[in-house]
Amino acid sequence: MRLRHLAVLLLSTTLLATACSASEGTEQVSTLRQPDKVTVGVIPILDVAPIYLGVQKGFFAKRDMDVTLKQEAGGADIIPAVVRQKYQFGFSNVVSLLLAQQEGNPVKMVSNGVASTGVHDQDFAALMVRGDSPIKSPKDLEGKTVAANTLQNIVDTTVRQSVRKDGGDPAKVKFTPMPFPDQPAALKAGDVDAVFVVEPFQQAVLAQGGRKIADSYVDTALNLTVATYFTGLQQKVDNPGMVKRFTAAMQESLAYADDHPDEARKIISSYTEIDPATIEKLTLPKWPADVNRDSMQTLADLALEDGLLAKPAHVENLFP
Repeated sequence: MRLRHLAVLLLSTTLLATACSASEGTEQVSTLRQPDKVTVGVIPILDVAPIYLGVQKGFFAKRDMDVTLKQEAGGADIIPAVVRQKYQFGFSNVVSLLLAQQEGNPVKMVSNGVASTGVHDQDFAALMVRGDSPIKSPKDLEGKTVAANTLQNIVDTTVRQSVRKDGGDPAKVKFTPMPFPDQPAALKAGDVDAVFVVEPFQQAVLAQGGRKIADSYVDTALNLTVATYFTGLQQKVDNPGMVKRFTAAMQESLAYADDHPDEARKIISSYTEIDPATIEKLTLPKWPADVNRDSMQTLADLALEDGLLAKPAHVENLFP
């Protein structure tokens, strides 16, 4: 009898161990992590080459993120999509972010995006006119129309600063919204008096005989932080781990782009229709890991002076 009881006990123990093992195996399979689906709003310009490189090089994938990049005309269009959580992250210029926050939109920066070279005649963005235009310098833009990718953004602020520094009245400059890709043709046709374009569209204007009259980013501040990646406050509250992983991936992407300019040039052909010959001529921006907070505060102060902001803004409020 004792032997029978012992046999039953051993059999029961074996079955229990087998069941536990099977249960544990099922649990392990069910808890295997799936990559986070992440959508990022970007603009089809050279500025965002690092994030495209980062996706290509697997910097996001190794941090469990499956990233989709959605193109928009400008940061002013991307911000509402992020606030509504249509996109988890977005790319926007600093002025649009400051304005959005002042309007009650809970946006927070998570990574640097792009910076000016800080060098006159060697920057990646410029205020440009037709070759035969009577406009010789920024002050001549009084009463004239300048195309901007979206209104109430960094273009308004920096172009007005170029006019101000040249002795003109920035309040007399008019702006009209126009996507970057459409600006070279509009300038050539005479539909606008001037354009403010970033690469690769700067090269397109030069190729059709246009000329530069100012480096507005350089006129505004030394080594200006132009744009950053951001998210909504709710995203930071709900998914702090994912936000940290995104920031880490962006830091690696920015450093890689800065260290591999040839690859930064090459990747632009994957998300624009710019021909290879033009890409070789592009003036690259800077992609530092850290933002220049002083330059951002300069933008905030100028936006207030120009009436774009209703009250003083402190850039520290954009940081987590």
